[in-house]
Amino acid sequence: MNVIFACAGTGGHVNPAIAMAKIILKNKPDTKVLFIGTKDGLENSLVKNAGFDIEHISTGKIIRSFTLKNFKAITNTYKGIGDAKKIIKEFNADLVIGTGGYICGPVMLASRKLKVPYVLHESNAFPGVSVRLLARKAKKVMIGFEDARKRLKDRENIVYTGTPARFDTTSFDKLNKEECKKEFGLDKISKKIVLVTCGSQGAVRVNETIIEMLKNNLVNDYFIVLVTGNKNYDNIKSKIEKIGKENNIDFSNKIRIEKFVYDMDKMYKAVDMCITRAGAMTITELALSAKPAILIPLPTAAENHQLYNAKVLENIGAGKIIEQKDLNANSLDLKIKEMTKENNLYEMSKNARKVVKLDVEEKIYKCILDALKK
Repeated sequence: MNVIFACAGTGGHVNPAIAMAKIILKNKPDTKVLFIGTKDGLENSLVKNAGFDIEHISTGKIIRSFTLKNFKAITNTYKGIGDAKKIIKEFNADLVIGTGGYICGPVMLASRKLKVPYVLHESNAFPGVSVRLLARKAKKVMIGFEDARKRLKDRENIVYTGTPARFDTTSFDKLNKEECKKEFGLDKISKKIVLVTCGSQGAVRVNETIIEMLKNNLVNDYFIVLVTGNKNYDNIKSKIEKIGKENNIDFSNKIRIEKFVYDMDKMYKAVDMCITRAGAMTITELALSAKPAILIPLPTAAENHQLYNAKVLENIGAGKIIEQKDLNANSLDLKIKEMTKENNLYEMSKNARKVVKLDVEEKIYKCILDALKK
């Protein structure tokens, strides 16, 4: 079996595709897998690090207003269809899988022209434009949240599979909290631990709010682990050190700054709650790890889809939303204090598991096999 994945742009599109590729290989090891992406996108490093090959096509993002940029985008998209047709033919693909983003347009249209079946996976609660437009001709449309169904025309090809993640509830529940805390050097912290991580997009405002909280001496009743990302680490660290020196405050008992966390399941186990954006993969992992969260949706996300993702947890009592326009040091501090009360954490943690989808791998693999049937 030869399978092509089309994904580009954000980790929310790329990581589920990588996870699905691994599911296929786990069940059918002789499968050949190829990814299609853009030349400069995040998908290149993620796909290559996962051990898969990737080819590139031309494509363009249509802007929803009249602009000359759209003419170039349309031209690139048409060129991308030709590029994709060539790749699909040469790879002799049996199936094409798209996980959202504007690259899906040319790749799925190319597969349709070549009569190669395609399936889609939408990890967000609010389906993107590409998925909505391409869903009708897809063999299967797999959705990460049941909420997405009502925003697609309810067809027989829609299947609620959930989104594949980096860990599952079984492996997570086997982790020992104290051992995980020790591994991250948090074993001496007696206060509630709050993980702040906002991914590759739009973390600046949240980081600045944390700095303001430290400056105003608000971080007292809890301990923060701030994951900045490689790009922001040095700048954030130097700002916090400067504030500490100017005000003669030792921040070592208030905050730990990390560039990146590789074993996120262990970090989730070590902490008591999270402050995050609301990407689909993040929502899935918060549910799997039963971790209460303050959710700050990225306001520039396409069609404000992160707000809809965040509501999945808020509606079941597992999360609280602070929109970025309302975010400041005082509002965040008050929300953390409210949530870190012992009974609140317990109830929200219990609620988080309500949206966990069981047998995700089995359901996804079955959809793929069904799509291959003539």
